[in-house]
Amino acid sequence: MNKFFTWVLIVFVSFFLVSMVFINLNKPPKKEEKVTVAEVAHTVFYAPFYVAIEKGYFKEEGINLNLILTPGADKVTAAVLSGDADIGFCGSEATIYVYNNKEKDYLKTFARLTNKDGSFIVSRKKIKDFSLVDLKGKNIIGGRKGGMPEMTLEYALKKNGIKLNEVNIDTSIAFNAMGGAFSSGEGDFVTLFEPEATKIEQEKIGYVVASVGELGGEVPYTAFNARSSYLEKNKKTIKSFNKAINRGLEYVEKHNDKTIAKAIKKQFNDTSLEVLEKVIKRYRDINAWSKSTFFSKKDFDHLQDIMIEAKELDKKVAYEKLIYQE
Repeated sequence: MNKFFTWVLIVFVSFFLVSMVFINLNKPPKKEEKVTVAEVAHTVFYAPFYVAIEKGYFKEEGINLNLILTPGADKVTAAVLSGDADIGFCGSEATIYVYNNKEKDYLKTFARLTNKDGSFIVSRKKIKDFSLVDLKGKNIIGGRKGGMPEMTLEYALKKNGIKLNEVNIDTSIAFNAMGGAFSSGEGDFVTLFEPEATKIEQEKIGYVVASVGELGGEVPYTAFNARSSYLEKNKKTIKSFNKAINRGLEYVEKHNDKTIAKAIKKQFNDTSLEVLEKVIKRYRDINAWSKSTFFSKKDFDHLQDIMIEAKELDKKVAYEKLIYQE
């Protein structure tokens, strides 16, 4: 009798397992939501973001990410406002400009990625024991006026006792053309992100002499934003997006430079693993990446202090207006 019940049990369990396999095989795949992100630059500075892409964190969160390059925060903003992109990835100063221009469906920042300027000062000549004093009387290609790269350069100079009238910052050259302009002979110095700075160094065109981020200190530099209407209609997506980014930040915190370089290699096919590893170390050494996506009121106020000092902002905008919190 016991044998009979044992066989019945075996048959039942087997039938149940086969049924579960059949159900799972016929279960429709989890629907992914397509999200287009316009990024301001493609740089190793954004390594945690690319880790999240390459490790499949977005897919695991149900997001089919479409990444487009739109050089310059003004271009990113235009892409998001026009609907060509769902999410913008650039400096949060862009959201303040949009809000102050009385845009009805204005942009809000919902996640930060970096906490320092990611550019490096590249000199045309080798300089031993470089200091910002070496910039006096020189021409520096600094980026678009009113953009975070140019404003944080100004902030770093002032913080270190250099008056702006002692240097000549060229703001006439587009962000994505700065490296090319320097390579063609313009400027004594240029501020560049990686891996472009290292490539120019390898070509013996210039020499990396300092980190703007290290000189300027902590600044809430690059973050993700979206239209107010998009944030309200897609709360679940934004929550999932944040989870993916936080996983990317956690990955770079816990893994070594070589492992991170391998993880993001597909994003930089024309850059060797050795260069990627070197560049990642440069960013890690200056504590370039945030610990989480949280954007605090203190950070937002500091960002606006920099803008006011650069004479790009008259008065501060309330934190609650432009920083999205669930």
